Amino acid sequence: MLDFLYLNGWGPFVVTLIFVVPFTIVFVYVVYHRSQKGQETLESKPKSLSRLEGVWIGIVAVLFIAFNFLSIGYMPTIKTANAAASGQPIQQIDVIATSWSYDISNRQIQAGTAVRFSAKSNDTMHGFAVYHPDGDVLFTMMLMPGLETATSIIHTFDEPGTYTVRCLEYCGIAHHAMRDELTVVRGTI
Repeated sequence: MLDFLYLNGWGPFVVTLIFVVPFTIVFVYVVYHRSQKGQETLESKPKSLSRLEGVWIGIVAVLFIAFNFLSIGYMPTIKTANAAASGQPIQQIDVIATSWSYDISNRQIQAGTAVRFSAKSNDTMHGFAVYHPDGDVLFTMMLMPGLETATSIIHTFDEPGTYTVRCLEYCGIAHHAMRDELTVVRGTI
């Protein structure tokens, strides 16, 4: 229902507008209201919150808590925990990032099956970002060299297609060429 808020760049823009536009209106009102008063009002002792200020703070607090609560289900760590706890079979894919290439143990994935990506870096900082065929980023992992355990995330691909993998951490002169593909298919592999 609220996927548009969390799965593309327009969602954060809309949420920002929801907070910024009313804030700007109240700010302009307060500045205008204060500018119409004499200097004696500015030097008086501060009073408790006015009704407008109390309502405004309440609205902002409720919206802030609501948007954060609604976004929890879209967090990759929550999706990973839910998939691991579901008891369903999980396909394992191991990834090793080396300067300007990925060594991916399996590039073909069955749609609807949970996949655990366990990734390590052999040499420097790398990113492992998976893009939906329409260009939206599904998830990203930061791969740091020297870690004993792999960075891991579980994701379920719902739609078949060719998904692009890109490095989002600058890793050297050929960083722009560090990309790969995953193929998601219907049916059994």
